[in-house]
Amino acid sequence: MDIAAQIAAFEAKRASTQSRMEEIMTKAATEGTTLDAAEQEEYDGLEADVEAIDAHIKRLRSLQKTLAAKGVPAVGGSSEEASAARGGTRIEVKGTNLPKGTTFTRYAMALARSKGNLMQAAEIAKGWSDTPQVETVLKAAVAAGTTTDTNWAKPLVEYQNMVSEFAELLRPATIIGRIQGLRRVPFEIKIPRQTGGSSVGWVGEGKPKPVSALSFDQISLGRAKTAGIVVITDELARASSPAAEGLVRDDLIAQTAQFTDSQFVDPDKAATAGVSPASITNGVAAVTATGTDADAFRNDAYAVMAKFVQANLSLAGAVWVMTETQALGLALMLNPLGQREFPDLQINGASGGTLLGLPVVLSENIPAQAAVTGPPAIPAGSRIILIKASEILLADDGETMLDVSSEASLQMDSAPSDPPTATTVLISLWQMNMIGIRAERYINWGKRRAGAVQYITGTNYR
Repeated sequence: MDIAAQIAAFEAKRASTQSRMEEIMTKAATEGTTLDAAEQEEYDGLEADVEAIDAHIKRLRSLQKTLAAKGVPAVGGSSEEASAARGGTRIEVKGTNLPKGTTFTRYAMALARSKGNLMQAAEIAKGWSDTPQVETVLKAAVAAGTTTDTNWAKPLVEYQNMVSEFAELLRPATIIGRIQGLRRVPFEIKIPRQTGGSSVGWVGEGKPKPVSALSFDQISLGRAKTAGIVVITDELARASSPAAEGLVRDDLIAQTAQFTDSQFVDPDKAATAGVSPASITNGVAAVTATGTDADAFRNDAYAVMAKFVQANLSLAGAVWVMTETQALGLALMLNPLGQREFPDLQINGASGGTLLGLPVVLSENIPAQAAVTGPPAIPAGSRIILIKASEILLADDGETMLDVSSEASLQMDSAPSDPPTATTVLISLWQMNMIGIRAERYINWGKRRAGAVQYITGTNYR
């Protein structure tokens, strides 16, 4: 490669790196947050890459001038090639305007249209010239190789990039993705926890000293899995327009996000051994809303926050989680002077601002509270949850696994029979000319301390 081409290639790489840095900062600015540890590490690494690229481009330009002054070709070749190198070559580097997740979605579409035939899927992927990495990944799946084969490195990296791209779209749509400061831990862990302390008392001269024991238990986070299947027609899978790709992608994202959000905060979600964790609100004694005006909210919020203090938990790092509907009711409250009761509360879909000095996360996936006649009586309404993020353990491998089949038989039901019975109706995907796309994700959570989550129930503040 001649020096002019090397310079152009490094300039293109610098532009791509700079674009990613801007993307990271724009995301943080949009969400009104600072960079988390992973984002800081990535940004600092990209910044170092830019500095190294700038230094290397400077050296290449210096070498290019030296060779041009001596009349020596920059690379092996004719004098015409050397002249062209000295004069420079205009190279246009075109970026992509495709939406995030397109490469991952096209990977799924290629598998669907080929009905699982990887060689045919690779041929289908050739038609997408703006996402060549899809074909590369599919070809890598067909070819055999070893861990020492350097030709495998690039395809494997590209596959991981596509999976991460899909996860990036999923996380901002969930409550879990919006809460900053959750304690990330690996799967299959056990954490010792002290549940009781020793006792100490006054002792008179010559009197026996008290003996006490501490008490402990363990927090365990195993592997829990969420899964969902989206069925589409073969005609839709064959349609290569962006609309068809967006339909598949958005449906997978919405389905996973809504389910995960609900399971994370629904008080009725108890743990199922070996299957799923309890929600972070399960087993918590809720504070019942005492009214609907601003004074009632302040009274209820005090009761919830006081529970944190009583449990020796600081409110630092705590986050409110509520529906946009309830946040709207609080944001529109006015005092007798016509001023907003809670001026820092915002309704913009990405960030809820702050309420009583604590950040607010908004989501319509919080299950509503039905009216309870009691005792105690609970009015119908929504729930406002207060979470100390650093006390929530989260195990999440960040990958979404995808599988495709057109030959399976499915029970087209969101709550399929387990096990199937004689009355279970199965639909043949092959007979109905349909394709099933299955998405699975490993995720689990738990509380380090029981008092780390409190909530108000039956809220209808306005």
